[in-house]
Amino acid sequence: MFFPGFDKMVHCGFFFMFVILADNGLIRQHKGISIATIFFVAFLGVFFGALIEVLQLYIFTWRDGNWPDLFADTVGVGMATFSILVVNAAIKYAKA
Repeated sequence: MFFPGFDKMVHCGFFFMFVILADNGLIRQHKGISIATIFFVAFLGVFFGALIEVLQLYIFTWRDGNWPDLFADTVGVGMATFSILVVNAAIKYAKA
């Protein structure tokens, strides 16, 4: 560990990038993105984070799942979702 809380920052950053890249792929694939799709990807991000923590808690003996990690994952997903919503609104505003 570099400093206390480094693990939580990494969790947040990984899930931020996960959602940004997933939404970016959908935007490029479909030439745009709907609000429903943005929130569906956010739901998948939180679900994936929760699944990882549950697997760490009950399946893997060398890892431990905990709530602060899931919270950090969710914060990263929320930050990315907010960013995508802002960029999506700016693009729609610029086209109008």
